[in-house]
Amino acid sequence: MILEELRIEQGGRPLVSLDARIAPGEVLTLMGPSGVGKSTLLAYLAGFLAPTFTARGRVLLAGTDLTRLPAEARQLGLLFQDPLLFPHLSVGGNLAFGMPRGGGRRVRRRHIEAALEEIGLAGYADRDPTTLSGGQRSRVALMRVLLSRPHAMLLDEPFSKLDASLRHEMRSLVFSRVRRLGLPTLMVTHDAADADAAGGPVIELGAAS
Repeated sequence: MILEELRIEQGGRPLVSLDARIAPGEVLTLMGPSGVGKSTLLAYLAGFLAPTFTARGRVLLAGTDLTRLPAEARQLGLLFQDPLLFPHLSVGGNLAFGMPRGGGRRVRRRHIEAALEEIGLAGYADRDPTTLSGGQRSRVALMRVLLSRPHAMLLDEPFSKLDASLRHEMRSLVFSRVRRLGLPTLMVTHDAADADAAGGPVIELGAAS
């Protein structure tokens, strides 16, 4: 994934400037205080930058310029601070929502059950997501993203609302899947421990970026 001469401004004021390459399975971490544009950059990459901002530059993934595509066609997996599971769907229904169309009901059910077993939640397909613990919800949210078969990942402070033990568990889970699947990944965080666990390059965004 190549971020080529990205420049984001708000009201004519420069906010973010970035040039970077992210290899398959690598996690590039952006760190910096609130207000320097970390989440704004992710919004630009994902295709839903607010109209109060202006941006230029290219985002290349497997030779395709993503900035020319609508958000739904960019095939980027997004993981946020909150799991954002759909309360009106079961755990299995949440996972099915992320899956590409096609395949019979039995095949899709087998994929869902295998995915839940992989994250230690075998038998949870029919559970109400509101009955899950914070760590369980986070695992389901991650698997829902992975089942959508993204070509790259964007992580927006994904561990910040977990307690210390769950944070360690989710870091290991997320980064191991990213490496195994060869997904170039961009993470924004305030936490240096996140960057250490990711093991990739780190870029510090200052207030003047």
